[in-house]
Amino acid sequence: MRRDYSQRALDESAVDTNPMKQFERWFEESVSNDLLEPNAFTVSTVSAENKPYSRVVLMKSYDENGIVFFTNYESSKAKQLAENPNVALNFLWLEMERQVRIEGVVERISKLESLNYFVSRPQGSQLGAWVSPQSSIISSRAILEEKWEQMKRKFKDGKIPLPDNWGGYRVKPNYFEFWQGRSSRLHDRVIYRPNDHNETSSWEIKRLAP
Repeated sequence: MRRDYSQRALDESAVDTNPMKQFERWFEESVSNDLLEPNAFTVSTVSAENKPYSRVVLMKSYDENGIVFFTNYESSKAKQLAENPNVALNFLWLEMERQVRIEGVVERISKLESLNYFVSRPQGSQLGAWVSPQSSIISSRAILEEKWEQMKRKFKDGKIPLPDNWGGYRVKPNYFEFWQGRSSRLHDRVIYRPNDHNETSSWEIKRLAP
């Protein structure tokens, strides 16, 4: 199962000097090309036992400060992030023969930021945050459906509040790799690393062998 990649090229002399602006450029192209869930990415964590875990989540915002996603603070991923805040992200835009790898450290966003996003969600998604004991073992789907009906009755006369155990994380990047598929597996790979290991105000840009 092989496919030769030949749509585009990536040159280190043509990328933006700011990796988040380069990310924005590629992300906006993926959106304009009407890709399915272009904001979906794999986030990998490492537990206190040094076991790696990966799952797909959705990016809900990004800016110069990092990339934001939301989850239940009692989920497996949240527990792993509390033990080890280092993460690796991977955005795959296969239709454009591209991927972006990002490494960084997470921090919880403020409760106000979480609330502002929560109230923008559809009502069903708001209820879902109350219903699901994320990552816990349950005996059947009926448990969720019963809890769903309970929450619908509980909040039928007013706004649905933000659960105490639900909110966002911001990934503060310290490494980027932009990967563009090329013919004969001679892919283009351009990386960004901080010029100062403790400061990401300026970046060095290098090409990697495929």
